[in-house]
Amino acid sequence: MPSPLIEFSGVAKVYGQGDAQVRALDGVDLTIETGEFVAIMGPSGSGKSTAMNILGCLDTPSSGSYRFMGIDVGTLDRRQLALLRRNYLGFVFQGFNLLARTSALENVELPLIYRGTPPAERRALAVRALARVGLQGREGHAPNELSGGQQQRVAVARAIATDPHVLLADEPTGNLDSKTSREIMDLLASLNHDQGITVIMVTHEAEMAAYADRTLHFIDGRLAARGHLDGAA
Repeated sequence: MPSPLIEFSGVAKVYGQGDAQVRALDGVDLTIETGEFVAIMGPSGSGKSTAMNILGCLDTPSSGSYRFMGIDVGTLDRRQLALLRRNYLGFVFQGFNLLARTSALENVELPLIYRGTPPAERRALAVRALARVGLQGREGHAPNELSGGQQQRVAVARAIATDPHVLLADEPTGNLDSKTSREIMDLLASLNHDQGITVIMVTHEAEMAAYADRTLHFIDGRLAARGHLDGAA
């Protein structure tokens, strides 16, 4: 049997020492298969953001192991971790994180610049990514010329411009109204179902989590319950 795309085995994360010690994750086991759409929920301080940072190779476990495509991420050096993020992962954040004085096209080109993609190819890939999120004709618009939903679409286009295996979305609808939130969730679901991108999303909203195949619930640093493939908790 092939290895899961993502596997946590006994993952723990401890911050501080002595009386100030905080156990953000406490022996978490989980697997995520290629092509899944997984929602992560939990109250503040439950460990969901810590888990997301480890999944995105932005933090490392204090103990336990994280395997990505069968590779023990803990054995990778800083350069190899950067390459993993650059070539396999895409990130979408609640706050959009777009560069204010640059166009939508230039924002989407940014990860391709880091990858060293030649200018002509970079532009073509960015145009394609914007088209994939429904922003044809908006390539030259700056963020302040776009609605909140359009800005988040630019952020999604930036995340998928490199054709990542996994899209990590941290509260992607947190700054959006209900109608626009549903539009962004429809977009993420389409990227997952139609293009096979594995989506892992942190959310506080049950309505948004319902788009996922299943939901992982974190409480006090532990995985408390796992949803079924119908998205039920």
